[in-house]
Amino acid sequence: MAFLEVRNLTKDFGGIVANRDVSFSIEEGEIVGLIGPNGAGKTTLFNCIVGYYRPDGGQVIFRGRDITGWKPFQTARIGIGRTFQLMKAAGELTALEHVMVGAFLHQDDREGARREAMEILSFMGLERVADLYLTELPLAIQKQVGLARALAIRPVLLMLDEVASGLNPTETEEMVALLKRIHREKGITLFLIEHVMEVVMPISERVIVLDGGVKIAEGPPEEIAHDERVIRAYLGEKYARGL
Repeated sequence: MAFLEVRNLTKDFGGIVANRDVSFSIEEGEIVGLIGPNGAGKTTLFNCIVGYYRPDGGQVIFRGRDITGWKPFQTARIGIGRTFQLMKAAGELTALEHVMVGAFLHQDDREGARREAMEILSFMGLERVADLYLTELPLAIQKQVGLARALAIRPVLLMLDEVASGLNPTETEEMVALLKRIHREKGITLFLIEHVMEVVMPISERVIVLDGGVKIAEGPPEEIAHDERVIRAYLGEKYARGL
């Protein structure tokens, strides 16, 4: 039994098919990348799994349970965490309070949520920014706070939507190191959408490729990087030659 299984998932927005019969599975403990050109249906697929959209066809199976059409708070309660490409920086909340929002999923009182949120920030080396408002922080730190908030729901599967977008090369390296540490020390399965190939290729054990809402390839990173369909649809000859 797969940890996460997506079976023939289809999502249609009034005749525009964002996902068409997409199927794949993820085993517990894996790191799996999801790539493809803009408009390929990657974020829609994430939203269908987590529950922001209800699929028009197919199934989402998590740990043997059919969760198709569940709401986001329901999928969060069973251990599916998710970050967003653009984090909404509520100016009235500090970094600590943002992480507490996630902790309240399992904590009944404010002090317990505060304690758990602070532990996560400390794990990530962010205790120094706990009392700063999110709008005061640089993008790289905002993204790490968003990641901390997702960790606060105690996920067993963490779905990451372009956590490296907008980061410079040094910040990107730091994000990769952080993701590897989360995977290694917390044992969380990672599923990530990423346009930055320097993130997705070194960290992923498998890569799934979407184009036009259809899965066109799946396999180890080195195989995907030299797949002619993927090169034509997304990577380009220059990237493949550089490997």
